[in-house]
Amino acid sequence: MPASVSMESRTARLRDYLSLARFDHISKHVFVIPGLILAYALREPSLLDAPQRVVIGFIVAIAIASANYVINEWLDREFDAHHPSKHHRKAVSLQLSPALVYLEYAAFAIAGLLLAAWMGRPFFICALVFLISGLVYNVRPIRSKDRPFLDVISESVNNPIRLTLGWLMLDPTSMPPASLLLAYWTGGAFLMGSKRLSEYRDITASVGIETLKRYRKSFGGYTAESLIVSCLTYAMLSSFFLGVFLIKYRIEYVLAFPFITGLFGCYLWLSMLPDSIAQRPERMFRSRRLMTMLGVNICVLLLVTFWDVPSLDSLTDRSFTPVDMVDGPGK
Repeated sequence: MPASVSMESRTARLRDYLSLARFDHISKHVFVIPGLILAYALREPSLLDAPQRVVIGFIVAIAIASANYVINEWLDREFDAHHPSKHHRKAVSLQLSPALVYLEYAAFAIAGLLLAAWMGRPFFICALVFLISGLVYNVRPIRSKDRPFLDVISESVNNPIRLTLGWLMLDPTSMPPASLLLAYWTGGAFLMGSKRLSEYRDITASVGIETLKRYRKSFGGYTAESLIVSCLTYAMLSSFFLGVFLIKYRIEYVLAFPFITGLFGCYLWLSMLPDSIAQRPERMFRSRRLMTMLGVNICVLLLVTFWDVPSLDSLTDRSFTPVDMVDGPGK
């Protein structure tokens, strides 16, 4: 792979600028859906204007995410030139007009925020935080994506933001529980950590660690071992916060825990494969194994959301086994 990529001679077209918005990444907004389901299950809000709010809410999420993608791809163009596949991106291979790129960013951002304002103040604030997170991640002097571990933590904050957007679409009067947000955040960190691990293994093996560092500075502070340990840490933290949430708000979710664990394991396994879909989450729907696991999880979560199991309440009661039962009868 060449260290630099020559610009194409043709003039950039409208579709080239629109490609910066990465509409093919819309699948990532699947993380909004649990917010919808949980808000309905736990808060039982009125559904009178729910269809309209959900449609507009998703448009807001897509618009803000597209604004973040535009600024991400534009500011990363010099670094993406060192990536085995990202050097084909239009911001790298074409001579784009900076004025038009920033105009596109502003158009998506303003459109998203205007629609968010119609949804109410809490939703607007959440959408604004979503937009600011993209600036923190991509723009100097902070540019958190260049800092080891902070890059994963700051990028994965988009997960609880998306969940909150989904929640507020149905219930604008409350916020999701903190334990749920933390479970979603650390779960997202696990996904991002797995992505970094896959990139580290593949790119280091194909072009070497120095090229990888030129692609993204944060890799200078990573090793394969530290990335694996971080994935384990994020998964355990997510499990802990998820446990706190299910005990406090709906004990029936404990029945879904083994399936969620299997989903974590499946994703980590996929990230260890060559040219893994973990490097391109927008392609995750191409993995039959992952989609099967995800489908099973969705079905189980839907089931336990609406199925009450009173006998599970005993799990939160303190109980101790008497010594005479351990020793057995007649002793």
